[in-house]
Amino acid sequence: MSKNSLRPPHKAASLLALLLLLEGGMFSSHSPPPAPLEKVFQYIDLHQDEFVQTLKEWVAIESDSVQPVPRFRQELFRMMAVAADTLQRLGARVTSVDMGSQQLPDGQSLPIPPVILAELGNDPTKGTVCFYGHLDVQPADQGDGWLTDPYVLTEVDGKLYGRGATDNKGPVLAWINAVSAFRALEQDLPVNIKFIIEGMEEAGSVALEELVEKEKNRFFSGVDYIVISDNLWISQRKPAITYGTRGNSYFTVEVKCRDQDFHSGTFGGILHEPMADLVALLGSLVDSSGHILVPGIYDEVAPLTEEEINTYKAIHLDLEEYRNSSRVEKFLFDTKEEILMHLWRYPSLSIHGIEGAFDEPGAKTVIPGQVIGKFSIRLVPHMNVSVVEKQVTRHLEDVFSKRNSSNKMVVSMTLGLHPWIANVNDTQYLAAKRAIRTVFGTEPDMIRDGSTIPIAKMFQEIVHKSVVLIPLGAVDDGEHSQNEKINRWNYIEGTKLFAAFFLEMAQLH
Repeated sequence: MSKNSLRPPHKAASLLALLLLLEGGMFSSHSPPPAPLEKVFQYIDLHQDEFVQTLKEWVAIESDSVQPVPRFRQELFRMMAVAADTLQRLGARVTSVDMGSQQLPDGQSLPIPPVILAELGNDPTKGTVCFYGHLDVQPADQGDGWLTDPYVLTEVDGKLYGRGATDNKGPVLAWINAVSAFRALEQDLPVNIKFIIEGMEEAGSVALEELVEKEKNRFFSGVDYIVISDNLWISQRKPAITYGTRGNSYFTVEVKCRDQDFHSGTFGGILHEPMADLVALLGSLVDSSGHILVPGIYDEVAPLTEEEINTYKAIHLDLEEYRNSSRVEKFLFDTKEEILMHLWRYPSLSIHGIEGAFDEPGAKTVIPGQVIGKFSIRLVPHMNVSVVEKQVTRHLEDVFSKRNSSNKMVVSMTLGLHPWIANVNDTQYLAAKRAIRTVFGTEPDMIRDGSTIPIAKMFQEIVHKSVVLIPLGAVDDGEHSQNEKINRWNYIEGTKLFAAFFLEMAQLH
């Protein structure tokens, strides 16, 4: 689909367009935006270079929350301070909540960056929309395969490369940019807006749940709807709305003979080698077709209905494009429906790495004395975290016992996050669909996400408000990967999408 076919032209809104807005907000790809948005869209287009420059400044802050070292924590605090200042300059009332410190397994303590709670508008006649975002990022190093410096936003052919560009600094700024456009034009914001922005999402949102619980009858008391933009479309050009995510149970399995490594010439052949035990354990978890071999793991998976199958059939997914953009030769499944179901509604098990193994270049004839395997299971409705933990532990203990090894094995679940699913008939899902029609001139794909966004489930269970995920990034943005990017087009049109969403929420509230 060409850019021109997706972007509505900027010309004076007709009476017909206004009537269409009042009757449901449906606009063809050739319709102008409604009158209240005409100037907002023009402002966004005219100031897009400024918006990109701000993203560049934010990407330059190395706000890595995964590596627990003081330098990155200082960067995280700097990032949160910059964001708080940006919101204050918009006129928001901003509170930076002290989150205390984080105790690490090695005994050191690191401060947790503050969580920003901000409010803009308190008109009781308007709806109140709360936006959640995070400003921390995954680790990135140019030596790991980045074509550019990951902390220098670099534009190549309309693609803005940089760590955090799509996850999640770009979408956070798109929301802020949409608000700033109304402010700059001295237009009244159609809705009251609140922000909750954190700096520890990539490290498991440390202490955030306690804060949400504490604030549910204060900061969140007037909130009607919650919006998150922390995932991707399923195509390169067609927008999507996300109504569900998988959960995640992360495991470690440690096999230990002794603290020191062994020389394979001196001890090879007379030991139960920890690495051999671990490889056998990891190899027992999943087969070559992706089927999880843990007994009982599929027992609680929600049954597949005909209605659900039809939703997969309606989704636009070019398998060839998807495969090419993923740069893989072949997927495990051949049809669109099978691929979507195994990404979204079936569990998956992935093996992530081995700690303590020799992984340097060259040849080192070492037998590791102690190794730790790391793997995770993506959970789906109606799987239960604690049940999965017991099933996995029992399975690994059974496999290990059959090896008659003298080594010690310990299984631990280090993270347990439940899946999330929403009601697609809620008001803000309708508003998001209408906003997408206005900006992109197309119906969105209604999708689930194979990854885990625990904050969605947290908001739904604690605050008891409708949660919607409105992604801005294309399927090939590479979140968490080398050469992460957001397209300029997605960033700028995404800013318009949020502006249109404000208006649609006001119409429907």
